[in-house]
Amino acid sequence: MLTWREWAACQDCETDLFFPISPQGPGRRQADEAKAVCSTCSVRQQCADWALDTAQQYGIWGGMDEAELARARRSA
Repeated sequence: MLTWREWAACQDCETDLFFPISPQGPGRRQADEAKAVCSTCSVRQQCADWALDTAQQYGIWGGMDEAELARARRSA
């Protein structure tokens, strides 16, 4: 049985793309590139849910950067 990760649009991307040094500053361009990959992903919601369920604090998950993940956690 395939898991959501095996359907992810990012599975063939370099992992570093999704962990910009500063997604709100100098790494903004890299974060935007990662989010562009996420925008094409059929399992984006599952990725975001996993990140929130496991309290991921770093990286781009489900098309959300660190600040967006923190806001989503606070509003849940």
